[in-house]
Amino acid sequence: MNKEEKEEIIAKVTSLLKEIPSSMEIVKKGGDRHKRFRYLATHMVEKAIEKDALVISKNRKGIAILFRTNKKDDNFLKDIRTQIGLVLNVTGIRNAYSIVKNQNYIQKQRPQEGDYLYCWFWGILADSRGADTQVGKEMKDEFYRQAKEYQIPLYAETRMRKNALVYQRFGFELFHEWDHPSGDTMYFLRYNPPPKD
Repeated sequence: MNKEEKEEIIAKVTSLLKEIPSSMEIVKKGGDRHKRFRYLATHMVEKAIEKDALVISKNRKGIAILFRTNKKDDNFLKDIRTQIGLVLNVTGIRNAYSIVKNQNYIQKQRPQEGDYLYCWFWGILADSRGADTQVGKEMKDEFYRQAKEYQIPLYAETRMRKNALVYQRFGFELFHEWDHPSGDTMYFLRYNPPPKD
């Protein structure tokens, strides 16, 4: 991926983050909020590139970050410089404690042993959304291809009910609901791949 392509993806992720309740909540209000969203998007895209986790639709209007991971990868101290950068440039110190507390609860819902795929981010630009577009199906097919290839489950969560319904329509099972401290419900979803042929 060249620099221009990376910048294009970062700009799209920045735009999509502004629609997601979790990111709107963690990005500190006031000042140049767009700059904070962009910092977060840059962090996410760079981490996705580093871990070979970026999934982009053919028309480049659907973007996802799909990590192959396990509990051992969740090492806070390993990424301390990155975490400090996010606190200073995105969340602010006041938000940091509640974010860490919420993330601890969320991570406990994922497998405590073995590898799994985790959909950290999935966004589709407004003009490519809807039942009559191929972008969502194309990306879902890629998620399922990886789950089947590696024979590991795929996990995701969302605070948007309509997205939880879309996940379920795509074959995910809803395995847990949480009354999130924001007042929203968080939906936890899992897809178990069929055995390899």
